[in-house]
Amino acid sequence: MGETAHVSAIVWSAAGSLAAWLWLLLCQGWFWRTDVRLPPLRDPDTWPDVCVVVPARDEAAVLPASLPSVLAQDYPGRAEVFLVDDGSTDGTGEIARELARRHGGLPLTVGSPGGPPPGWTGKLWAVRHGMALAGARDPGYLLLTDADIAHAPDSLRRLVAAARGGGFDVVSQMARLRVESRWERLVVPAFVYFFAQLYPFRRIGRDGTRTAAAAGGCVLLSAGAASRARIPDAIRQAVIDDVALARAVKRSGGRVWLGLADGVDSVRPYPRLCDLWRMVSRSAYAQLRHSPLLLAGTVAGLALVYLVPPVAVAAGAVAGSAVAAALGAVAWLVMSGTYVPLLRYYRQPLWLVPLLPFTAALYLLMTVDSAVQHHRGRGAAWKGRTYAAPKAVRDKG
Repeated sequence: MGETAHVSAIVWSAAGSLAAWLWLLLCQGWFWRTDVRLPPLRDPDTWPDVCVVVPARDEAAVLPASLPSVLAQDYPGRAEVFLVDDGSTDGTGEIARELARRHGGLPLTVGSPGGPPPGWTGKLWAVRHGMALAGARDPGYLLLTDADIAHAPDSLRRLVAAARGGGFDVVSQMARLRVESRWERLVVPAFVYFFAQLYPFRRIGRDGTRTAAAAGGCVLLSAGAASRARIPDAIRQAVIDDVALARAVKRSGGRVWLGLADGVDSVRPYPRLCDLWRMVSRSAYAQLRHSPLLLAGTVAGLALVYLVPPVAVAAGAVAGSAVAAALGAVAWLVMSGTYVPLLRYYRQPLWLVPLLPFTAALYLLMTVDSAVQHHRGRGAAWKGRTYAAPKAVRDKG
């Protein structure tokens, strides 16, 4: 009797996982496809002025690989770069000036805002300072790009053409992250895959939908939309600032587009698992609004969707339940099929496909660790700073 109930539980769990995967495959905005890219568009009649804002805190190691590409943008209109040295201790500001002297290109201004006041995250305070410096130029657009992002020479031109041609207030590209170490190959493509599952790119760009997100490494923002949405003041406490920015713009009536990048690459290395762990766990619980209930639901959902299929295959084989094994195998097959396009986009070997459940288990543990760190009072961290949740969120959680 007990063994029969055990097998029945496996069968029902496998059936639930398969149902979830069929829904994700067909009803979650085709999240698994990788063809949402900047379209080839005609040049606008006139090119608006653009100011590039680069918040940088202790980025001396990556600036030589990224900043020259920003300064070298082949943009027909007027463009200027504002790098905000956010309290760096490694000579970030001076290195930026030296790179500008050596490579030339777009004019560079290096500013420093001082430490953030209460209620602001350090990065958004730096962005605010950069936008204030840019405001004197009265630009039509602002390109918010991280210090570790390298751009192809036509990146700015294509972003502005897409914004003008498509009528978008935000055009953002998910930078291609580095995948060189074995841990990067295992974890990084899955990071983008999970992000697209939460925020299907097609829905973001579709009018009339509530889904909104951006990728903070590369966000072209119209100055008018920034003013209407009160960016960055309206999101000054946001740890996940890119998603918060897109939501604020969309709530204010703006249009948002997000897609995968061609020619926008992150040069920041994450060679060890602990580096990737910190990258994910610093904001995972913030993504869940610091809610234990949402955390429990996320853990259960990850387990059902990603862990049940291989467990059902193994348990079904051991228990002699062909139904459980078959349901688990089909769910695992659908899961694997949706992961293949992302691995191809990252030019990674397909033997990584069956390891997705293991990678999902790592993300589950990272999310739980993020919650543990929060409840121990450590909060989210960014470049040596730690941020507790806003009081209203803490009280609600």
